[in-house]
Order: sequence, then C-alpha cells, then structure tokens
Amino acid sequence: MHTPVLLHEVLEALDPRPGEFFIDGTIDGGGHAREILSRIGEKGKLLGVDWDEGMIRARREEWKGKKNVALTCGNYAEIPKIMKAAFAKRSGVPKADGLLLDLGFSSEQIASSGRGFSFMRNEPLLMTYSDSRVPVRELIAGMRADELERVIREFGGERMAGRIARAVKERGRKKRILTTGELAEAVRNAVPKGYERGRIDPATRTFQALRIYANGELENLETLLGAIPEIMNQGGRVAIITFHSLEDRIVKTHFKKLAQEGTVELITKKPIVPAREEILQNPRSRTAKLRTARMTNF
Repeated sequence: MHTPVLLHEVLEALDPRPGEFFIDGTIDGGGHAREILSRIGEKGKLLGVDWDEGMIRARREEWKGKKNVALTCGNYAEIPKIMKAAFAKRSGVPKADGLLLDLGFSSEQIASSGRGFSFMRNEPLLMTYSDSRVPVRELIAGMRADELERVIREFGGERMAGRIARAVKERGRKKRILTTGELAEAVRNAVPKGYERGRIDPATRTFQALRIYANGELENLETLLGAIPEIMNQGGRVAIITFHSLEDRIVKTHFKKLAQEGTVELITKKPIVPAREEILQNPRSRTAKLRTARMTNF
C-alpha cells in the first residue's frame, strides 16, 4: 500500500469538509485521496487526475461504483480543460474548494509500472509517465554530451555531471543503453569510489534529472500554478508537495506573487517538512516540502 507523505499536515491545511469539491492532480496510489474522500462524504466530489494510466486503472477498480469520484488520465497542467470535460453536461463548471499536488512518485509506481523509475530494478529505460513523451533511452541516445551534462547538472544538481555525461555517451557508443541497470552502471563507474560517502546511490541525481526533463515536470508545474485562479473557489485551499529544490522554488515564487496580488494568503510562510518519525518510517519522504495557500475574495 502506498504511504502518503505528510498526510496529517496536508489534511490540516486542506481542511476537507462535507459536500466540498476537491481535486487531486496527482492521485497516484490514492493515499491522500482516500482520506479526503472520507471527509467530504458522499455529497462531496473528488476529481482525480494522473498521467500514469496504470494508476487511474487501479483507482477506478478500487472506487468502482462511487458516483462522487471522477478519474481522468491526463497531465495536471491541463486541469482546467479536464474540469470542463468532466462537467460538460452541467450548466457551469464548478470551482474547487481544495487542490492537492504531490510531485513525488509512489512505491506502487516503482513496483508495478515497469517504466524504469528506479535504478533498483532492471527495467526498460522509459522513465515517462505517458507514452506521449519521448523515453529516456531515446533522449540520451540523441543528445550530445554537453546537452546531457546540462540536463544532469540543472535538473539533478549533480556536481559530477560532466564526467557522468561523457561516460554515458561513451558507453552508448559501444552498445546502446536500453535499461535502467545499464544506465545506473555507467553512472556509478563514472564517479570516484566512495562518492557522497555512500549516503546516496551515485545514480540518484542523474535518474531524477532525466525523469524531470523527460516529463517536462517544471513546465507542467508552472502552467498549473498560473491556472490556480481559474481552478479555485473563493476560500479554496491549495497544497503542493515538492521533492526537489527547483520545484519548491517555483511554488514559493508563484505563491509569493499571488499573495502580493491579493489572490491568496499563505497558510504556511515556510515549507512544512516531515518529522523525524515519518522519515524513519518512510525514507522517501526525507526531501518532501509542503507549501499551502488559501484563495482570498479576489
């Protein structure tokens, strides 16, 4: 079962109430959504969105027969369009009382997607949530070493980006890299022994960078944040969990801009991070940051 990150803190900020309309833009394993559903009740409504078709299929099976749940396979950047389609038969599209984005990916995705999100499994090197995106194996084959270095440095914060990029391209010239195991091995061989003093696997930042780049994750986040006034009801609450400093900076900047415009008030001025107990129980939560805001009477 997927363990939702910062569950108590998310529910406290979003404060779901009976009869409200909530959107989970990254429904994933459904951990947060289950708790939201239990609070909004049968008179409330939940719109769940995920780019991963497998996650949507699993949630449809789980919530079969629930008339107050609508599930859509799509990119959260397109939520305004998804809302219009979901409520096409109504006279008007309702605005949301709550919006959640959890920008991590779940143990369920790692275990069952087969798309190569983890270097701990030897799988086809796709790393994309949707078949509409170019898989990582194609991207690294078509990029020059300097282009690959830029992606790994910019989206992964990897100081050995140059060495890693050159090693990956050299390995690819001998035999095309097609699996997660082959890419991870090329990265590990490129860095010095004892790199990062064993605190993280040497492949961690490279995999993260390629996943963010392949899926256009930062652009998608920018698009969604720009659409918040279109999506949200007055008094509506927004909660966004990030796992990367670039994501957190984008959310912080947009929330600050909306607050200066008087569109939102910040529920949390500083990001909420997991308690030590949560990190011990769920190590993947260690880099999570939660930022929340409430819509004003704009």
